[in-house]
Amino acid sequence: MSVRLAVNKENQLQEISEPDLVKQPVILRWIAKVISFIFHPVFVPIYVISFMVYIDPYIFAGFSMWNKSIALIQAFVMFTFFPVVTVLLLKALKFVNTVYLETQKDRIIPYIACGIWYFWVWYVWHNLPEYPAAAIKFAMAIFIASSLGLMVNIYMKVSMHAISMGVMLTCIITLGFDSTGFGVYIAVALLIAGLVCTARLIASNHAQKEIYTGLIIGILSQIIGTSIGNF
Repeated sequence: MSVRLAVNKENQLQEISEPDLVKQPVILRWIAKVISFIFHPVFVPIYVISFMVYIDPYIFAGFSMWNKSIALIQAFVMFTFFPVVTVLLLKALKFVNTVYLETQKDRIIPYIACGIWYFWVWYVWHNLPEYPAAAIKFAMAIFIASSLGLMVNIYMKVSMHAISMGVMLTCIITLGFDSTGFGVYIAVALLIAGLVCTARLIASNHAQKEIYTGLIIGILSQIIGTSIGNF
């Protein structure tokens, strides 16, 4: 989103925001919105944990199917259910204007509240000796991402979708360091990250710098989380 100065009807100088991209056809914008919904930040952690639980052959290898299901339910409650309920309550109490969190002001309380949920799930998993390090580090990365997102939100409306894509992509890449045959998963993760970031440029009012900044925040968060998440 670029900004230029223009004279309005009252002959006063004002800022006018213009999209960085040319307005796309309706069908393309509709597809972009669908992609944005499917890969909403509250869903992405569940996708990654599901990958760890059911696809990666090593991370949850020692867990029974019941324990795997419990891990997935815990992730859903803390990464998805509580954040969604939090935003809905904030909207009902009129602390935010819309559930889409379209302004920087609207995002402050959700960032703080979700950070609490994210830290809590990391703390619980960290104190369970049998829990795999990869899941613990991923939870820490999400907490770090929400914290960095809150700080950067002071200066710009950084893309939450891009943050989640940065965490997801870097997590899959780091998992590939310890496994073989991960090339296809990394390729899929790259494709998804590219599709989602492009979709946000088309379907939202984010500037390109807000998308790129979000992606960088997510990447750095997973790198830091991998380094300190299981200390």
